[in-house]
Amino acid sequence: MSVNTTEIQPPSQSFLRTIMIISTFGGLLFGYDTGVINGALPYMSAPDQLNLTPLTEGLVVSSLLLGAALGSIVGGVLADKHGRRRNIIHLALMFFLAAIGCTLAPNVEIMVICRFLLGLAVGGASVTVPTYLAEMSLMENRGRMVTQNELMIVSGQFLAFVVNAIFGVMLGDAGHVWRYMLVVAALPAVVLYFGMLRMPESPRWLISKGKISEALQVLRRVRQSEEKAIAEFNEIQDNVEAEAQMGKATWKDLNLPWVRRLLVVGIGVAIASQCTGINTIMYYGTQILKDAGFSTKAALIGNTVNGLASVVSTSIGIWLIGKVRRRQMLLTGLAGTTLALFLIAMASMLMQGSPLLPYIVVGLTVMFLAFMQGAIGPILWLLLAEIFPLRLRGLGMGVCVLFVWITNFIIGFFFPALLSNFGLYITFFIFVAIGIISLIFVKMYVPETTGRTLEELESDFRNYYKNDVSV
Repeated sequence: MSVNTTEIQPPSQSFLRTIMIISTFGGLLFGYDTGVINGALPYMSAPDQLNLTPLTEGLVVSSLLLGAALGSIVGGVLADKHGRRRNIIHLALMFFLAAIGCTLAPNVEIMVICRFLLGLAVGGASVTVPTYLAEMSLMENRGRMVTQNELMIVSGQFLAFVVNAIFGVMLGDAGHVWRYMLVVAALPAVVLYFGMLRMPESPRWLISKGKISEALQVLRRVRQSEEKAIAEFNEIQDNVEAEAQMGKATWKDLNLPWVRRLLVVGIGVAIASQCTGINTIMYYGTQILKDAGFSTKAALIGNTVNGLASVVSTSIGIWLIGKVRRRQMLLTGLAGTTLALFLIAMASMLMQGSPLLPYIVVGLTVMFLAFMQGAIGPILWLLLAEIFPLRLRGLGMGVCVLFVWITNFIIGFFFPALLSNFGLYITFFIFVAIGIISLIFVKMYVPETTGRTLEELESDFRNYYKNDVSV
């Protein structure tokens, strides 16, 4: 029997909004913990603090990224085994403990260890939160709901830049000011932990584990009518039963021709998104602006413009998700970021020493972030959450996000050396060349996923790739 949709729609929408807000605190922590090091490093490096050398500075930055690479794989496996909700709860606890550890670190060794643990949480969240959102959302709103996590990531980075600027300007003379910057990350972790205790588990995961009544109960809470809840329940159950006949998901399943092709697509998009050079700005933006001609405090303040640009651009990108096809947004974003990097390289080469250069660099990084965060960022996590079948979603997405973090780690670790040995413009010309290769890859291999349910996508991919002799 159907239920009056007028009466049910408001509470279902309100509950979905609550689920989205609470779970995406994982994205906020992701953003804050990756962005805060941008402003903390100059103070942390002082002789009376951790006395960082160029090598240990790179280790402090990249240890989080190495942990995130491992966390993306482990997080995906644990999300499939124990559930999306429970995994996010455990990640919140790890976020809190690691943030406190970084804040109290007495030396470089402890800092690197705690940053690595923080990375495990960041990597786990980068897999689990988008998967959870994709499986809780309505098909027609899935794009916007999943990409809210990207908005929270850039909001976390913006928050980190603002906190860095405030503490840097007000308490910059206090050597331990970096500890205040780092401890702020513990607060959202508390919200995430207690908030997720009240959230439901993914109905798709519940059905996959045979918890039928619980899954139906969740769908009735988050769908606009009894009819929609029952229809989606039947579709998911049919899909799960079909997959159950193939046995438990293993690493060998990733070598199935059609899955392997999707895995290559996912890994390619993951690498392309990071090779834009986005995280050179997120981790070393202060240093880039200093090299362009700003003072340390002016660079910290200038960096907040980048953070604000990211938030505004991501908001626009989320609005565009429902109006522009995924693949077209990705191509447009890559074209825009590549052009922005080319202009930064040209300006740095032709205007070296000019007092106008730092302001031009700020303007061009805002242009870069408009394309990156308005098109590439939202599409990355959405595509990775969409393309894999339910049985392999956690594992497949985990592998792809592993490549996000490995690429991130390589760029984060070697960028200071590139900047030191080759200078700003040659370094950015390298990213321009990679951007052109990324454009070609997306144009040739990335499929369109707009307007189809997760189950429809799986069926289409199976039927298409099983007949593709090139796989």
